[in-house]
Amino acid sequence: MRTSNLSRSVRLALWADQVGRGRAAGADAVRAVTLDDEPHTVVGLEGRPDGATLEDLLAALSLPGTTLAAALPAPGDVAGVPASIATDATEAGEALLVEAGDARGAPHGGGATGGGTRPAWAVVPEVVEFGSDLEPGHLVTWHVREVEPWSARFLAAVGSPADAERELRVALLTATEALDRLDVARWREDAADGIAALRDDGGPAWLPPRLAPRRARTLTLAVRLRRIVELGSVDEGGAVNLWQADQRGAALQSVEQTSRRALSAVTANIVPDAAAD
Repeated sequence: MRTSNLSRSVRLALWADQVGRGRAAGADAVRAVTLDDEPHTVVGLEGRPDGATLEDLLAALSLPGTTLAAALPAPGDVAGVPASIATDATEAGEALLVEAGDARGAPHGGGATGGGTRPAWAVVPEVVEFGSDLEPGHLVTWHVREVEPWSARFLAAVGSPADAERELRVALLTATEALDRLDVARWREDAADGIAALRDDGGPAWLPPRLAPRRARTLTLAVRLRRIVELGSVDEGGAVNLWQADQRGAALQSVEQTSRRALSAVTANIVPDAAAD
C-alpha cells in the first residue's frame, strides 16, 4: 500500500491503543506511525517543551482509560469533529481525537471541565513536504489543542466497526459496478490493472500485529477502497463524455466518504474488541 492513502492519525490511534493495552512496544509504534517521514515533533503537550517527540505523545495517549479516534473530515463532511478544530482538521484531512481517562487532568493542560466531564483534546498534524518526486520527504508537527467533549457525537456519526464493515462491502460493489459500467479499462488501462491488483492485496504492513480481527478486516477493506477511489478519480478527461465523468465522480465520492468513516470507526477504542468482532 502507498503511504499517501494511510492517515497518520489512523496509525497513531491504532498503535497508541495497542501500547496502552500492553500489546505493542512504544518503539514499534513510533516506527509504524513515522514510516518514511522525518522524526515527528509535537507542540502544546503539557509538561513538555515545544518540539517534544512522538514518544512523548504516545506516552500521553496510552494512559489507562484514554478514548481515541481518528477523524478524517472532508469539505462538507466533518462527521462529528469538534467545531473548534473543524477548519484545521479539514484542511489537514485528519486529526486524532482524545478524551482523558478521568477528570483529573489532560495532557494538553486544559484541566477538567465543570461537572466532572472528562478532559478532551485533539492532535492535528501539520505536514510540510520537501525534496523531489523521486525522493520526497515529510516534516510532521503534531499540534495539541483543547476541544469540547466529542465522543458521543462523533461515534454516532461514524458508527461501529460492525456497521462499517457492512457498509464497506456495499461500497465495494458500488465502486466496482460504477467503474465497470463506465468501462474504465477502455480509457485507462493502468487504472484497471491497479484496481484488479487490489483484489489480492493484503493488509497494510504497519497494522498492529494483535489488532482485533474485525478491525483488521475493516481497515484493510477501507484502505483498499480509498486506493480504488484514487485510481478511478485520476484523469477525469479520459471519460467519453461529461455525463460519464459526473456518474463516476458521484459514485466514487460516496465510496470515499464510506471508507473515511469506516477508518474512524475502526480506530475508536471506546468500542470494546469483543463488541467489534
